[in-house]
Amino acid sequence: MATRATPRKKPADRAAADPAARVLRRFRLVFNAVKTHFRAVETKAGISGAQLWALSVVQAQPGIGVGELARAMDIHQSTASNLLRVLVDKGLLVSDRGGEDRRAVQLKATARGLRVLAKAPGPFSGVLPEALGRLDKRTLTRLDRDLAHLIRELGAADERGAGIPLGSGED
Repeated sequence: MATRATPRKKPADRAAADPAARVLRRFRLVFNAVKTHFRAVETKAGISGAQLWALSVVQAQPGIGVGELARAMDIHQSTASNLLRVLVDKGLLVSDRGGEDRRAVQLKATARGLRVLAKAPGPFSGVLPEALGRLDKRTLTRLDRDLAHLIRELGAADERGAGIPLGSGED
């Protein structure tokens, strides 16, 4: 009498049975949605997702300074400066010290920068910040608590990574 071999479970079947595998698959879906958006930005706009976000913030708030931009993007001021340097070098932004405080830089999008924004796919801040912004406060609070627990379990998470925007090329 021939015995039938037990069919091997496919990864999707294992994920259905294992909560850790299901969550891992969900993280993959999130990361791949973010990567797909940033690839589309780079293809259509020719700049990184983080650079596009910075350019859009400056366009929306002409005259904004580096510190204000860093706060708007929730990134470190040195990271904002690095993003801006590239945008200025590409001719997408101009930096002017013409205000009352000659030490403070005022930023403005150039005509070339506006053309880049016009052809870039949205959302300019990225798909993840946009999606998080649509979640209710209770969900965000729970997600924050649960992710904090996951980060503690990782143990080796570098806190500086929290100040680097996704799609910056540093992620």
